[in-house]
Amino acid sequence: MSRIGKQPVAIPAGVTVSLNGTDLAVKGPKGELAMSFVPEVTVSHADDKIVLEPVGDTKRARSMWGMQRSLVSNIVEGVTNGFTKKLLLTGVGYRAQMKGSSLNLQLGFSHDINFPVPAGIQIKTPDQTTIEISGIDKQMVGETAAKIREYRKPEPYKGKGVRYDGEYVFRKEGKKK
Repeated sequence: MSRIGKQPVAIPAGVTVSLNGTDLAVKGPKGELAMSFVPEVTVSHADDKIVLEPVGDTKRARSMWGMQRSLVSNIVEGVTNGFTKKLLLTGVGYRAQMKGSSLNLQLGFSHDINFPVPAGIQIKTPDQTTIEISGIDKQMVGETAAKIREYRKPEPYKGKGVRYDGEYVFRKEGKKK
């Protein structure tokens, strides 16, 4: 049995849930998100809780049970609190700043990189070496952070590049004479 799937998803105050067959719409103070369930999982909504159950005892039904519960939990968390990822730029001359609706990155290339901010995502640059990505959709926030990090991943010798806040970069020893 799925340990994650067994737990019901609690709905906090100020969040409204509408369940229509296999479609779920959640509206909260930060915004509104919706998702559709796979046919292997049944969903019920009662007294401020969403309960998910597998339809059969197949391997796919058991695996989808926990995943669908996690997706519902992320949607409820997103519309109440939202999600944030923080990126740090390490390296001489590495800078980031917002210019209109795009993020301007200087990462040691011969040209600047203009990253267009996707809809539903907010990007802030409190200083030149910090990027804060926030939004209500956990997948979009993580995907946007990964795309920005992809431009210049941290390298193992000097540690220069774009890294997540709290990420450990394994450092290698350089050449020896």
